[in-house]
Amino acid sequence: MMRTGWRSLAVLVLLCFAACAPKPPPAPPALAFRAAAFSDLPGYAADRVADALPALIRSCARMIPRNERALDNYERYGSGNDWKAFCSALAALPPGNDAALRRLIETELQPVAVIGDGKAEGLFTGYYEPLVRGSRQKQGRYSVPLYRQPPDLVQVDLGEFRDSLKGQRIAGRVRDGRLRPYEDRSQIDAGALANKNLELVWLDDAADAFFLQVQGSGLVQLDTGAKTRVGFAAQNGHPYVAIGRVMIDRGTISREDVSMQAIRAWLRANPDAAPELLKQNPSYVFFRELPAPKDDLDGPPGAQGVALVPGRSLAVDRSHHALGLPLWLDAQQPALPTGDKPLQRLMVAQDTGGAIRGAVRGDVFWGAGTEAESVAGRMKHPGRFWLLLPKAVAARLLATS
Repeated sequence: MMRTGWRSLAVLVLLCFAACAPKPPPAPPALAFRAAAFSDLPGYAADRVADALPALIRSCARMIPRNERALDNYERYGSGNDWKAFCSALAALPPGNDAALRRLIETELQPVAVIGDGKAEGLFTGYYEPLVRGSRQKQGRYSVPLYRQPPDLVQVDLGEFRDSLKGQRIAGRVRDGRLRPYEDRSQIDAGALANKNLELVWLDDAADAFFLQVQGSGLVQLDTGAKTRVGFAAQNGHPYVAIGRVMIDRGTISREDVSMQAIRAWLRANPDAAPELLKQNPSYVFFRELPAPKDDLDGPPGAQGVALVPGRSLAVDRSHHALGLPLWLDAQQPALPTGDKPLQRLMVAQDTGGAIRGAVRGDVFWGAGTEAESVAGRMKHPGRFWLLLPKAVAARLLATS
């Protein structure tokens, strides 16, 4: 009887513990916003904001025609009509006039701090446009193909089916009425797409071809002396796996030493082991030929469909942010041989990428050439950013955050 009583008491204690224990606090939202002022933006007074004017004008040309439609279907960032006053005034600004652009920004826009998973700080990296060597024909050292998009590759924007899947995409091949996975990198490298007239150009270096896929676009110096540009056309639907992470996990390279340059050096020093490492990333990118650049500000087209501007275009996570939004970035950039230096400037969200995931996450486009590669390949720094929104849009957004 005594044991039964104690047993009943123990059950009551356990029930009370389960029912009465304090509940853990709710997880912070994946995306939140806080009001801010221009005085909160680090380095705001020192930036040559007029250098971002070409990027702003190019994005506005895509935003304004939306009229009453929301940007990228995000009601919180306003419609084309909400941005008309700011965008229309941009066209009348004199090029290179920092003061005029700064007055317009402060008159029409409001800074809004972005918070992801309860944190204002996130990761910022860099990308660039590689220059590689190639040929229209498979010959001699030119033996690594860049493929066009296969005609049977189907790309699906999942956001068109459910709002909760905005920014998410998948690709595959339809078989027996069902969408099936497409071949991965290992299968494609083994010849799954060979002899199908899909070769766009042939490169002379497998590492160059791999990093061209990572960057998404590049310039090809042809053996004829001509130069062409290739850009992203499609992706095979498999998840992107960073081979730098694989190398860290395997102990091949330390976390502190990992960089694009270090990875490239390892691949070239270990040609027999390189193919196996590259296959750890099943994602595969297909290309299309683009017009050659007209000048240094004529970068490759980003996901918004406008030419990227070196140092002023940012790739963001499209599942959180609309393309075309101006923003203020506070991060750091590598500066050899002196070390890192502040990166505080006006930028525009004009691109996205498979590795760009998170509300406070960005990839800075640095342009083409060896200097751009040096900065982009070493950039892996913490940072934060503020969206610059029309005042009425910012007021509505903050009222619901």
